[in-house]
Amino acid sequence: MSNDTARYVLATYELEDRPGALEQRAESIAVGLTVGSWTDLPAAKQASMQPYRGVVERIEVQEELAADRVRARITVGYPVANLVPSIAALLTTVFGKLSMDGVIRLVDLRLPATYVRQFPGPKLGVPGVRKRLGVDERPLVMSIFKSCIGQTLDELTQHFREQALGGVDLIKDDEIFFSETLAPPEARVQRFREAAADIADELGKPVLYAVNLSGPIFDLRDRARRLVELGASALLLNVVAFGYDALQHLAADPEVAVPILAHPAVSGALYGAPRHGIASHIVLGQLMRLAGADVAIFPSPYGSVTLPVEEGLALVAALRETNGLRTVLPAPSAGVHPGLVPNIVRDFGHDVILNAGGAIHGHPQGATGGGRAFLAAAEAVAKGVPLAVAAEASEPLRLALEKWGARA
Repeated sequence: MSNDTARYVLATYELEDRPGALEQRAESIAVGLTVGSWTDLPAAKQASMQPYRGVVERIEVQEELAADRVRARITVGYPVANLVPSIAALLTTVFGKLSMDGVIRLVDLRLPATYVRQFPGPKLGVPGVRKRLGVDERPLVMSIFKSCIGQTLDELTQHFREQALGGVDLIKDDEIFFSETLAPPEARVQRFREAAADIADELGKPVLYAVNLSGPIFDLRDRARRLVELGASALLLNVVAFGYDALQHLAADPEVAVPILAHPAVSGALYGAPRHGIASHIVLGQLMRLAGADVAIFPSPYGSVTLPVEEGLALVAALRETNGLRTVLPAPSAGVHPGLVPNIVRDFGHDVILNAGGAIHGHPQGATGGGRAFLAAAEAVAKGVPLAVAAEASEPLRLALEKWGARA
């Protein structure tokens, strides 16, 4: 066991093995993922390599599965000296070849402050995004473009206007919007920037547009800079698909001075299996923040693609942990409607984004009414007013509650 945990990244694994094999299994992980071999080395070589050797911190039996098999948690310390500030390097070290070693799951990752400080973290985070929007207290509201593929620039601009007129704070592209035949991102940014300026004058509040950043990986940074130069007020990135390090380089670039929204596409392949992969709070919380996301989108515990409440709470805790980096706005998504706003704020607090697609576009008064319903719900919850009471003064909210209900 190490005496100085500040020098180590601590990774905890949940695995299955024979009770008598746990100590040997733990040692093989600690050595195999660091110096490679140990007992065969001469004493002098062991002394010089000791600072780079992994150490076993803890072995805990969780459950007896059979007479000769248990589920256990093993914590291994990896020297920070072995690492560089790259999530690719971090993941390869703590779970690279180990991820293929049968039933094993990375369930916790503790990083020393000295290592965390080498990453950019969010450029804006919660305070920066709120400052740009001029909203201090209530939850923020984000609308998702739907039915975007195959539509002309004129049609998309009309959809943008309908959403923005509802008073939402952000509008984001659908993460599957890669087609550039009818409406390239550069053209959307310029057209929507003009529409947003007109609507800001009309409503007295700004709206940010998160354009889907796509293209060849080595072109992403240049394209991000170009989109920002053209007026993009936010960027959406499919982080797991493109790689955490792509996000890290964008977040560290001073010319990409807009909020970056991290989409969770493909992440279920990492966290979805209960006995394999990596825990969701690491994949969608801790690593997103480390790499520099300002907004972290994740499956809500309430809707159509769900994450258990306890996992959602752990994920949001990772976005807010005191570690020297700016905090991140969580955006629970999928199946979110105005009636769920009290639940979302109860579970995740006021520093949250209400992210919705179907409940905005499917509102009886269209996308404009859908945005107004969410805004009314957000303002009511921020003031401690029950939604039923707020609905008496807001027809859009009343219609939304009649259609989708409210969950206590």
